[in-house]
Amino acid sequence: MLFTSANEADLRERSPLALAFVGDGVYELLVRAREVERTRLSPNKLHSGAVRFVSAKGQFQALGFIDPLLTEEERNIVRRGHNASKATVAKNATPEEYRASTGFECLLGYLYLKGQNDRIQLLFDAIWDHFTAVEAAAGQ
Repeated sequence: MLFTSANEADLRERSPLALAFVGDGVYELLVRAREVERTRLSPNKLHSGAVRFVSAKGQFQALGFIDPLLTEEERNIVRRGHNASKATVAKNATPEEYRASTGFECLLGYLYLKGQNDRIQLLFDAIWDHFTAVEAAAGQ
């Protein structure tokens, strides 16, 4: 990861929405960097490609895929994010997808602020490999 965090607060006391705020940025950067590294797409197509990962629907699918890989602690963090109260729901997403995507972002924010960049990379690589395998099987 490009940056590391010198977090001094107990992350269990942080708002799950604050963790999700950080996790959203972490995931967006990982997806954008991977797309630029592995493709030769124009900026417009880069954006379109990234959306399939970073949308609430894409994050919902990613979480469903990596769930078997998560530790009990990580599942608890996802649950905290999932249960965080939200006043709005993203367009083009069901409430279930939106809550799950918040849990996913919360997990990434938590791991990032704990300095567990290797764990983030492992989970992200699994997500990327899964999505690209699905696309290849579908002939996209």
